[in-house]
Amino acid sequence: MLAMIHHPATLPDDALPLVIAHGLYGSARNWGVIARRLADRRDVVAVDMRNHGMSPRSDVQGYPEMAADLAEVVEGLGGRADLLGHSMGGKASMVLALTRPDLIRRLVVADIAPVAYSHDQTRHALAMRGVDLATVTTRAEADAALATSVDDPALRAFFLQSLDFREKPPVWRLNLDVLATEMSKIVGWPGTSGHSSGPALFLTGADSSYVRPEHRDTVRALFPKARFAKIPGAGHWLHAEKPREFEEAVRVFLDA
Repeated sequence: MLAMIHHPATLPDDALPLVIAHGLYGSARNWGVIARRLADRRDVVAVDMRNHGMSPRSDVQGYPEMAADLAEVVEGLGGRADLLGHSMGGKASMVLALTRPDLIRRLVVADIAPVAYSHDQTRHALAMRGVDLATVTTRAEADAALATSVDDPALRAFFLQSLDFREKPPVWRLNLDVLATEMSKIVGWPGTSGHSSGPALFLTGADSSYVRPEHRDTVRALFPKARFAKIPGAGHWLHAEKPREFEEAVRVFLDA
């Protein structure tokens, strides 16, 4: 079973639980504020995907396997839930909705399409793996070491959320070797066919290039009830860049 952070509803009603699946190099902790705010009337469960955070390690990082992990979580919550996935988590969520539609009531896919991409995120795994953890004692030192290969300070800050300083020396809560080896699967798409007849929201950042107009026919073929919405001023990390706007869009869709 995946590691989970459970945010119980503050004013519980009969709403189904919401499961949140993060993207590559992320964790359940990244979604803490949004998860807590969405847990006003429903239970929210944020998971660590396999090979991330405190979840089990595996030699495989394919979408059928990640979808099966999410299915196990939903079954443990009673067998039906709403599902929100960002980037890699969005692809895993789509595969689950296509293969086990009985488990999912409403689906939110954040800034990703059911297509294979040509970009490669292996360099980031190599950059993290290149930090000499034996010489790092503070987050500032780790940031300086990572800056030699990652220019973007916001991206470094995101990666460093997965560096656990409770251990001496610190350790990455990411299975970087497997994530690098399995990168072609992560940026790819397994070719899952069929369709999911449930409501689906494809929520994107207006400044992101991950979901293009030419992807919409592919989305609609798999998810006939798909709706599309954009958040102005946001890129691929729309939930971090515009958290209140992201949260409100998700809330309106789930409550519709």
